[in-house]
Amino acid sequence: MRTGFVDRVEHMVELRSLLADVTEGRGGRAIVVDSVSGMGKSALLRAFEAEAAALPEPGACRVVSARCHPAIGSGLRYGPVVDLLVRLAQDREVKQPGVFRRMLKLTGQGVVRSAPEVLSAIVPGLGALFALGKEVTEASLASGSMPFDSLLPFQQGAAVQIVEALLDLVRQGPPTVVLIDDVQHSDPSSLLVLDQLLRRLPGEPLAVVLSHTTDGAYGDGPGSMVEELLHRWAREGLLRRHALAGLPHEAVTELVHSRHPDAPPALSEQLSRLTSGHAIFVTLCLDEWSPGDGARVELPASLARVVEDRLGTLSEQDRELLVIGATQGETFFSRTVAAAKGAPHDEVMERLRRIAVRHRLILPETLPRWARLEASDCYRFEHRALWGVVYAQQSAQQMRSRHARIATALTTGSVNTGPVGAGALGSGPLNAGPLNAAPLERRLEIAQHLRRGGSECLVASADIHYELARDAAVEGLSFAEAELHCEEVIDAVRNLPEYEESRDRRFVEAVELLLALTEMRWRGRHQPAGGPDIDALAAEAEEAAARYGTPELVIRTTLLRGKTLLVTQGLVPSLAKLRSAVELAEQHDDPVALFVARVEYGRQVSKRRLADGLAQLREAERLYASDPRLGDSRDPVLQHARNLGEMQLGITLFDSGHLSEALTRLRRCVERLRDEPLKAELPMALNYLAQVYTGLGAYGDAEAALREALDFEADRGGDSGWHAYNVALLARLLVQQPEREQRAQALELIAEAWAETERTWLANLVPIVRNLYAEILLLATGVLATRGSGEFLDQAARLAVTTCVETRRSGMIRSEIAAHSLRSRILLRQGDTAAAQEQAREAVRILDEVGDMPALRTEEVRYHSAVALAAAGAQEEARALLEQARREVSRKAGLVADDSLRDRFLTEVPLNRSITEGEGIGR
Repeated sequence: MRTGFVDRVEHMVELRSLLADVTEGRGGRAIVVDSVSGMGKSALLRAFEAEAAALPEPGACRVVSARCHPAIGSGLRYGPVVDLLVRLAQDREVKQPGVFRRMLKLTGQGVVRSAPEVLSAIVPGLGALFALGKEVTEASLASGSMPFDSLLPFQQGAAVQIVEALLDLVRQGPPTVVLIDDVQHSDPSSLLVLDQLLRRLPGEPLAVVLSHTTDGAYGDGPGSMVEELLHRWAREGLLRRHALAGLPHEAVTELVHSRHPDAPPALSEQLSRLTSGHAIFVTLCLDEWSPGDGARVELPASLARVVEDRLGTLSEQDRELLVIGATQGETFFSRTVAAAKGAPHDEVMERLRRIAVRHRLILPETLPRWARLEASDCYRFEHRALWGVVYAQQSAQQMRSRHARIATALTTGSVNTGPVGAGALGSGPLNAGPLNAAPLERRLEIAQHLRRGGSECLVASADIHYELARDAAVEGLSFAEAELHCEEVIDAVRNLPEYEESRDRRFVEAVELLLALTEMRWRGRHQPAGGPDIDALAAEAEEAAARYGTPELVIRTTLLRGKTLLVTQGLVPSLAKLRSAVELAEQHDDPVALFVARVEYGRQVSKRRLADGLAQLREAERLYASDPRLGDSRDPVLQHARNLGEMQLGITLFDSGHLSEALTRLRRCVERLRDEPLKAELPMALNYLAQVYTGLGAYGDAEAALREALDFEADRGGDSGWHAYNVALLARLLVQQPEREQRAQALELIAEAWAETERTWLANLVPIVRNLYAEILLLATGVLATRGSGEFLDQAARLAVTTCVETRRSGMIRSEIAAHSLRSRILLRQGDTAAAQEQAREAVRILDEVGDMPALRTEEVRYHSAVALAAAGAQEEARALLEQARREVSRKAGLVADDSLRDRFLTEVPLNRSITEGEGIGR
């Protein structure tokens, strides 16, 4: 219900100031206008847009607006972003005709181009990123695993490229203000873009204004997520929030005069007192007022009472049409209402036309873009609050039945889809082929009605949400939207009767998809923020697979459970489950499942016993080479497992002291990955190769490998835990270089690496990078000799202590040993020999208990412990540790086949020279 725009002086002043800042070159900023529904936020934005358009200097600025859709907005990936880009592109079209026209028009079949298609046409390079991300995502969903965070950088990279393209379009025109109405209905992909955009506003000729309805901000659902995000942005200083309260008395007076010029002055005062300036109630009271009432006005008991009174003036048939229309949504189609009612369309169109003309309830509306070829009239309710009251004029079962009929009408009546077979909504999957070709908006519309359609729609709801989830992830790299759809699938399947034969299979598939989508987050924390208990879900899927009885599902869910146990309960229970997956695959003679399970088990058991991991990975390699059923190079599951297995075998050989074989294998693996189209695991393989080069003293080769990995991920964009790890390793190389500039750069790099690690938070990498940070600070105190050396040592000590505490809880023993060793070295540098001795003994004690560990040099721990003990006067104990370190270096040297490499290993690696010479230990 439009209230008209009056007053709002304070808010208009703020908007004018924001416009002046961008037009006069002072840079952009962002504000949010908050209020409950009906306070006039949209009217405020419209008035500002009209005022900006009427400025005396044409072309001095422009205002570009978009609105988020109430019913389907949270699932309409990149919805407002596409609208804004298209409007900016159309503005450029005036200057360069034909650049975007062909891309933006409808296809011959009337299907609107998808968001990824439109974005790819406008954003340079985004099409290639979407294509590559699609392949990686498909491989991830097929294999159930990718190297930790390999999906996330694609989504973040897309957001970065979209923001850059939007800013480029803005810079080509006049200073711009972007208005986004009803941001509480925005989709997560657009919010990710908005997050990147807000951080770029200072210095840009662009300002952003958001309107936000707070009605659902503190409950469950998308509205609460948006409120949390707005709060964080405000806390970080990225935007300012302005509350829109009730209309002041002067504004009510202005509104009364515009509606009823001859009304007595006392009417305005009475309205202000009774309504507290709430715009909707002011308008409703004025709608009911007549000159004979004088200054008398009665506040409606509720909005519902007013609407019910108006509905009472309609015939019973017309009331039913409005209720059916409200069931479709705030905007509805005459054809859909007719189909759901089972009445002739011509008759329904005429009745709705008369209601719109004679009553103040609905208004004619243009058909949305995705339905513009629909042979139908379109209407919208005057206000969302009014729509809500009309929708509530029915029982719970009436709602469910009407939602089900509307879903059927939207599916069978679409010009973009073929008819669905009889009974499809009640007993089987939707006709996915034609429906999947429909615009996303139509599919989301159908999905929301199936979701509300009760038990008869559960199977169809599960099917359409599952397809929407896969489509969101694969086509749009919109993982947050995909997660929401997965959760709807799980809810629908759980409500199916137990005798439904496909119930368990559907549940397993939905859980696998959800956990694959969220793996990048739950690898670092026990459950996604606000998300499900991942291990409980995996356990439930395991039980469902056992009931369903298909060996393939049983093996996959057992493997999945092993991975969730690793995060939630630690390595030991995880290994038992992963071993069970290997045994099950052996029993059922499933070579693909066996290969995948053995690789995963080998990778994890290496963290407990290197020898066991080495044996499992060698057996997986033998299996791959000997079984012809594993030869399909097009199978993403096999290729992903092969890549992980090959590089893990290489680094495990290195950790075990087989440096030559490790180098040969990892070089070969990297060469092969460079030739693959996806290259998803390349940064990980280059990290391992750089570690081997460093261990051999080939520091130039190590730096080249790390820089190749960093360049690759820079092109891909977005944060990545492996990118952070590679930056940290590069910093470790640079801090020992003779040039002071490189040492200083090392400190900058490690700080950046740690910040990125905190953002991505992968549980296995966090303590490794933190330990590297502490070690680099320790080394910097020796080579930079600045007045901040004491602060470096203090910071290094805090980092090492944090790792000791954290790893005792997480079970990351290798990092716990390294942290105790680092604490010993730091304490020794600080002059506390007694405490250094204690930490050195603790590092050796744990190492003796568990044996050689991955990502940990046994000889390094023993040598630095020997130095600490010697400083404390425990010479005999120190010499014993030194001899153990020397034997380990000698053993590794004996396994290096190439003479020149062996000499380099013994003479060019500072640690090995120190061990050989007994530096710091004495006679």
